[in-house]
Amino acid sequence: MKSHTPPVPVPVLMLVGITAISFSSIFIKWSAAPVSIQGMYRLFFTSLLMLPFARPYTGSAARLKRSDWLLLLASGTMLALHFLLWMGSLRYTSVASSTMILALEPLFIMIGAYVWYKERTPSSALLGLGIALAGIGLIGWGDVGLSSDNLKGDLLSLGGTAAVAGHLLIGQKLAKRMPSYLYSLTVFAAAALVFAAYNLLMGIPFFDYPPREWGIFALLAVVPTVFGHVLFNWLLQFVSAATVSMNILGEPVGSSILAFLLLGERLGALQWSGGLLVIGGLAYYLYIEGRNRRSRA
Repeated sequence: MKSHTPPVPVPVLMLVGITAISFSSIFIKWSAAPVSIQGMYRLFFTSLLMLPFARPYTGSAARLKRSDWLLLLASGTMLALHFLLWMGSLRYTSVASSTMILALEPLFIMIGAYVWYKERTPSSALLGLGIALAGIGLIGWGDVGLSSDNLKGDLLSLGGTAAVAGHLLIGQKLAKRMPSYLYSLTVFAAAALVFAAYNLLMGIPFFDYPPREWGIFALLAVVPTVFGHVLFNWLLQFVSAATVSMNILGEPVGSSILAFLLLGERLGALQWSGGLLVIGGLAYYLYIEGRNRRSRA
């Protein structure tokens, strides 16, 4: 149980973060650059923005053990994998389907927390996750009716969801013994380096992009990353990874509204039904988890 609280109420901070990350899929859809380039510059520019404010944390960085640096590299690798898979999914399926599948993050958090931290989930909460999984099945079934590419996008989003859960679980462990700002900066830099190595190996050009693309790279760094991921990493000091993962309940709603307004995307009845089941099931799961935490406290 956390013994301190942030200076601004958690719900307000979560709302800011949800609004920011809802723009992520829109910027990705607007870009014609390879997703690995988008991810690399998104994280590289974010690291550059954060670097001037990192001086107070040099002492903390010097005190980190070798095992901590290895965990930071692992967390950065998982974050890069998340972006590669999830951003790639938007090439094949709709914003709504991709972000609704991303909402399964608490399921992977639950599995990882049980395996790594021996945290058990009450059976009553599992009912909510079962409902959410049924919703994912409906989304996938509806997307199959559209094209096989849509199903491919759904699977990529599912893989990206598992990766970001791993990133968050590692972050929960590291946030207890290092400043969140230092954690975010080093993880983003590590993920950018992973992307750079990937692009180099795949022969993807680093610089041959028009000014419009560079503008999108900058927007991806400032809006969803700084005001989304950095904020959520900071919140790990005060709340659990499962609580931070509540942001995924709002992202599908915000992203779907923006996709309708800015991209003209529309969903069929099966996708909407599946999305409602996902959000409803996860809301129930998080409610039960929160009630049990308060009971234990």
